[in-house]
Amino acid sequence: MPEAPRFACDWISPPGDTIEDALKELGMTQVEFAERTGFSKKHVNGLIKGSVAITAETALKLEAVLGAPAAFWLRREMEYREDLARTKALDEAAANKEWLKEFPLAEMVRFGWIRRHRNKAFQVIELLRFFGVASVDAWATRFAKLSPAFRASEKFARQRGAVSAWLRRAEVEAQALRLEPFDRDALSRAITDLRGLTNEVEPSAFTLRMQEICGRCGVAVVFVPAPRGCPVSGATWWAAPERAVLALSLRYKTNDHLWFSFFHELGHILKHGKKLRFIEGNGLDGLDEDKEREADVFASKVLIPEPGLLRDFVKGAVSEAQVRSVAAKLDIAPGLVVGRLQHDGVIPYSHLNGLKVRYKWMNETKE
Repeated sequence: MPEAPRFACDWISPPGDTIEDALKELGMTQVEFAERTGFSKKHVNGLIKGSVAITAETALKLEAVLGAPAAFWLRREMEYREDLARTKALDEAAANKEWLKEFPLAEMVRFGWIRRHRNKAFQVIELLRFFGVASVDAWATRFAKLSPAFRASEKFARQRGAVSAWLRRAEVEAQALRLEPFDRDALSRAITDLRGLTNEVEPSAFTLRMQEICGRCGVAVVFVPAPRGCPVSGATWWAAPERAVLALSLRYKTNDHLWFSFFHELGHILKHGKKLRFIEGNGLDGLDEDKEREADVFASKVLIPEPGLLRDFVKGAVSEAQVRSVAAKLDIAPGLVVGRLQHDGVIPYSHLNGLKVRYKWMNETKE
């Protein structure tokens, strides 16, 4: 892909170059120019070299003596100072090129999150733009301390680049969704409608509906693929007092995991504080075990509010017909019943997986 032209400062020309050109065209010496403007010779020399900035007052004097409008000289000065700043930014970015190794850049490019640049300094700047920060230090402050899990887990410490990239993309996608102010009662009432979506097989039939229902209650639901090195299955946080974000990675790719993860995160939103951020994943330390357990119980009760229906299953002797019958009574997809039976140890994890619905991202990541 083309490198950003605004950073391709091959040369920098101070406004003094244009002043010199104008003096030559007018046949005017620098001494005469100093007399006409009232500037000292030292001041004129500074203007020519670019060490003295063109102020509004100076621009008006240049307009009177050299003819070009004051706005032209002010714009010329602004562009020069911007070029100097960009050159400095490129030098600083080049010094941080090792930072790029923290990120799964190839997948971020393939997912369309960032552009690929051959120049490493440009790539650093591209990544800073993606994160919405001005420096690597700002990124470390903003994204390396996102939650207790981020601080406590060695896995997060090793893979903070991939995790922070996933979280940022989720943040960006959530910002694009229009929401009503958060309404806890409305969200509680909406659970019945949301639960009914578990019977939909095609993601196109339920994802937009999930977003619509939750959006009316103040919750932004987004699905973001997890890049290589990101162990996160889901996350919940409050982007504002009246705006919650619920992000899912579809890491486990089956409908039982998807819907349990969704209602687990919804449990955090309904039951836990607005200042908390929850990041879910396999083998992560630092999670609040009590709150995680509460969210698990919430999800379990939403999906199977009548656990008594599961008591008729005999361990190791469960048929597809039995599962379909119970799923019909619960009005949920059969795969969700299978997932629950597997979790409870009634059937092995290798049994009846054909009843589950599998999902796949367009750009599948192979671990």
